[in-house]
Amino acid sequence: RVVRDLAGASIEPGEILVAPTTDPGWTPLFLTAGGLVTETGAVMAHGPTVAREYGIPAVICVPGATERIRTGQLITVDGAAGTVTIERPA
Repeated sequence: RVVRDLAGASIEPGEILVAPTTDPGWTPLFLTAGGLVTETGAVMAHGPTVAREYGIPAVICVPGATERIRTGQLITVDGAAGTVTIERPA
């Protein structure tokens, strides 16, 4: 699920949250997210820190993620390898 703006955002259980960046206001979306992909960030930034706490994979600093990934696509997020693979087109 690509979310560019937090206002009115929702995410279904298990969906991967794809966003430009996150801050503490995004935390409720992490409760149901199956993973996280952001365009910006740092290892100790909000997104990857909360993802680690919730046990979900996260890949940060993926330029153009919100443009290249579409809601509905099947993607694989490998937090250990730092990769995002688009498995199926939207």
